[in-house]
Order: sequence, then structure tokens, then C-alpha cells
Amino acid sequence: MGSGYVRIIGKWQQPWKIKNSTPSSFPSVHQLRNIRNSEISRPINLPSSHSLSSSSSRSSKIGFLGWYLGMLETSPLITKSVTSSLIFAAADLTSQKIMLPPSGSFDPIRTLRMTGYGLFILGPSQHLWFNFVAKVLPKRDVITTLKKIIMGQAIFGPCINSVFFSVNAALQGESGDEIVARLKRDLLPTQLNGLLYWPICDFVTFRFVPVHLQPLMNSSCSYLWTIYLTYMASLKKVCTD
Repeated sequence: MGSGYVRIIGKWQQPWKIKNSTPSSFPSVHQLRNIRNSEISRPINLPSSHSLSSSSSRSSKIGFLGWYLGMLETSPLITKSVTSSLIFAAADLTSQKIMLPPSGSFDPIRTLRMTGYGLFILGPSQHLWFNFVAKVLPKRDVITTLKKIIMGQAIFGPCINSVFFSVNAALQGESGDEIVARLKRDLLPTQLNGLLYWPICDFVTFRFVPVHLQPLMNSSCSYLWTIYLTYMASLKKVCTD
């Protein structure tokens, strides 16, 4: 070809037509400079102190929950027993505060009795009972849940309430006859009142809560119930004369 042409990708073109063959998608130098300046001048959004504090609060909550769930996996019996004792202690303090006369004072021995009952009796009993029920009735449908509720009201409830009144009375120095008289007076009203409260709690527990968390749910429901129980346990002993 003549000198008036140049070769571009195997094809001869005139020099003034080379710029028309350049792809239009390539940015110019001026456009690149503008993009660079806009990137440099763009503000950096740093997290505020409120977001940092809220995120740290969420992480601490998740950390405690994770620690508690880990303790339920590694030491289920001890964890459930300690949890039950703390809830019983809090319920007894609340009960005393509600019923305390203006000139009265807190009874730390009574709170200690309730704490010991939750630690050594109720916590282990809940652990064994809920594991037993889960093995006997493993399903979680409505019919199976109703069966679990009936078992709880017919077996676990009367037994654990009888133990509660008996142990509490014995620690207060009552005799065998006085304990039997107390059970005759207090056990049946307690069971009847429990029918108004526990079936709802048990339905939620057995239907929706995993087995390893059911004692925690049960103890949480026990907070309100224990306020009533500690009131019943604080009643004067029955005169057997």
C-alpha cells in the first residue's frame, strides 16, 4: 500500500480514521481524573459509639447464652440445679417482700431453705423427669403434648409438692404427725390451684421448647408458682392435739 495508509490489525486504513476505530467504552484521561478525585473526596463512614456499644451488648448477651448452653451440654445436672436454686431464692425473696408487714424483717433462713430445695431436690428432679418423659413420649404433636401434661399433673406434680411441703416442714422442726396434717390441709388446694396454672406452662414447654431447655422453662414458670408455694409453706403448722 502507499504511504498514505497504516496497517491496523491486518487491515489498511487511513490515519485520520484510526480514532474512529477505538472502542467508545474506554474512558478518556479526563474521565479517569474525575473518577479518581471523586474516590478520594468520598467520606468514610465510621461506626458511631452507639452502634459500637449496641454491638458489644449483643455480643455479650450471645456470649452469656452460649456459655449457658455450653454448660447445659457439659454439666446438665449441675447447671439445672443451680438455675433452679437461684429462681427459688428469687421467688422466696419476692414472696417475703409481698407479705412482709411494715414492722417485719426478711427471714434469711427461709430463703436458704428454699434455695437448698431448688438445688438438691427440684433441679435434679426436673432433669430426670423431663428426660424420662422425652424418652417415653418422644413426639411433640398436640396429642402427645396433652399426654405429657396429664402425666405431669397426675404424677410429677403431686409427688414434688408432697416432697416440698414435707421437707420444708421437717426443716422447721415439725413432727411426722404434723407433717401429715399439713399435707392433708395444704396439698389438695395446692394441686387444684396448680390446675389453673401449670397446664398452660406445660403445653408451651412440651410443645415448643427443646428437651435440654425444658427444666429452664419449667423453673422460669416456677418463679410465680413458687411465690404461692412459699406462702403456703409459711403457714402455721396444723395443731394435732
